[in-house]
Amino acid sequence: MRLLIIAAAVVALDQLSKYMVTTSMEIGQSIVIINNFLYITYVRNPGAAFGLLQYQTAFLILVTVAVAALILYYYRLLAEDHFWLRFGLSLQLGGAFGNLIDRISSGYVVDFINFTIWPPVFNVADSAIVVGIGIFLIAFWRDPELRGAGS
Repeated sequence: MRLLIIAAAVVALDQLSKYMVTTSMEIGQSIVIINNFLYITYVRNPGAAFGLLQYQTAFLILVTVAVAALILYYYRLLAEDHFWLRFGLSLQLGGAFGNLIDRISSGYVVDFINFTIWPPVFNVADSAIVVGIGIFLIAFWRDPELRGAGS
C-alpha cells in the first residue's frame, strides 16, 4: 500500500508541475530562477533521456510498462523491513507513470527543470526516477544479505 501512496504522490506532483508549466508558458520560454544556474524552460521531449529514441513513442510506452511490471514484481518480493529499497522502487514507479501519462496523452514528455551545469532539461518524474535508483542502489549495496555477502 505504501508503494501506491508514494508513487501516486510523485505522479500528482509531476502532473501538477507540468500542468502549471504548460498553461502558463510558451514552448521554449525560459524563466530565470537563479541567474546562470537554474531556469524553468518549457520543452517537449518526444524521446527518452538525452534526446535518445526520438519519436519512438510506442516503444517507450512498451518499455515503461515492462519496467513498471518488474518494479511491482520485485517490490512484492522484498520483505517489509527493506524500507529504503521499497521507497526507491516507489519513487521509480511514480516517475515512470508520470512520464507514461504524458507519452500516452500527447506523444511527448513535458520537461522544464533546466540547470545550466546539466544540459538536458528534465521534470519531476525524471528526478523521482533518478533519486529512486540512487536510493535503491545505496540500500542494496549496504545490505550484505542482498549482495550475497551474508551466505
